[in-house]
Amino acid sequence: MPMSSPLLITASRDLLALKDEWLKNLEVERRLSDKTSESYERDLRQFFHFMTDYLATPPKISDMKNVRPSDLRAFLASRRRDGAGARTLGRGLSGVRSFLRFLEKRGLANASGARAVRTPKQPKSLPKPLAASDALRVTNQDLQMVDEPWIAARNTAVMVLLYGCGLRISEALGLKTNQIGTKTDILLINGKGGKERVVPLLPIANEAIEHYINLCPHQLADGLLFRGARGGKLHAAIIQRDMKRLRSALDLPDTATPHALRHSFATHLLAGGGDLRTIQELLGHASLSTTQIYTAVDTDRLLDIYQKAHPRA
Repeated sequence: MPMSSPLLITASRDLLALKDEWLKNLEVERRLSDKTSESYERDLRQFFHFMTDYLATPPKISDMKNVRPSDLRAFLASRRRDGAGARTLGRGLSGVRSFLRFLEKRGLANASGARAVRTPKQPKSLPKPLAASDALRVTNQDLQMVDEPWIAARNTAVMVLLYGCGLRISEALGLKTNQIGTKTDILLINGKGGKERVVPLLPIANEAIEHYINLCPHQLADGLLFRGARGGKLHAAIIQRDMKRLRSALDLPDTATPHALRHSFATHLLAGGGDLRTIQELLGHASLSTTQIYTAVDTDRLLDIYQKAHPRA
């Protein structure tokens, strides 16, 4: 990841050098994605800007030595006034804490003040999966809202991978042709943070991919599997746009997005008796707590069924 120019961050050069070292350390130890690293870098840059105003001078290493809880609370209050939500504030505090711990290990700071600040309460946001019948309609090639048969086949193959394998859209669109062998029944996915996982490839997914390959007018050998209309890289925005047309035609809610198919994969597996550990592995979640959110979704579904069906409800 390219490091920010010192001109873009108000801080001393030695502090900027430590910031770059911290980011490299995070990428190696925690295998953060480029997007996450960029978010952390941006959060720390905002903290440096805040400290410049707070101290009336660009912060130096010595200014990090004893950052107080009141300093961090003032930083969070400033970000909140600028419109930052609870998730953004929580991530920003996490980034600053991580940087101070990094400095503490080198004897350059005391991170106890950061540890004493409570993380802003996060809003509860449950995944919104599609009903099984709607997920099957979305993955039906005959219902795709595009004119070109090969593009309809392409969109179907992508949707089947999202719902049938629980892939992130970036993972599906990043697949290479050589990852799809002849009638292979597994996929090796390189997920977030470079973490690899193996997911089963259902026969119907194999059939959808094979049908797309047979119709695709572009040369696919040893390149990306899914292509745009002119043969270049297929971008997620194209699939999201086509999904928007499809959900309008099928009278589905706005929450019916490509990512909702991944949620549907997990929720329907859980409802069918799948265990959380297996679903965690299939989704590529680093923590089981991330996967456990689907238990709340399934509980809501069961309560809804109970209230509609039980004579005493």
